[in-house]
Amino acid sequence: MKQQRRTLLKAGMAASTLAVAAGANLLTPRMVLAAWPEQAFKAKKYPDAMQALIGDTQPVDNKDITVKAPDIAENGAVVSVTVKTTLPDVESISIFVPVNTFPLSASYEMSNMADGFITGRFKMAKTSDVVAVVKAGGKLYTAKKAVKVTLGGCGG
Repeated sequence: MKQQRRTLLKAGMAASTLAVAAGANLLTPRMVLAAWPEQAFKAKKYPDAMQALIGDTQPVDNKDITVKAPDIAENGAVVSVTVKTTLPDVESISIFVPVNTFPLSASYEMSNMADGFITGRFKMAKTSDVVAVVKAGGKLYTAKKAVKVTLGGCGG
């Protein structure tokens, strides 16, 4: 009986400590959320999203960036996309789907110890290019891959 009481008291103390910490906003990741590109993610047009994220600089096409995605996506709700680059000093990788309501799908700030590689599943409203923008060595590079979104895989 004493062991159950001790376990209950420990769990109660831990839960109350977490509740106090959460109430005081001590559990929010401030450094992670501090500099996210809010205007770029809220932009509803592709040029506006690009402008908000990278400014007036135009990215240059580069063969060292590979965008891997299916040629035909049977379900636009989950399109698997992988971006890989062999460029040195990768600072960020961003994924755009120009026809989506919000074209900027993802933006990753990379550590100098990370490989130039990201993968994820993205929503595509309809047939479009998937555009990757890589910032490496202070310069911007891009590559894209056309993805045809079909309804039920019927090629429509």
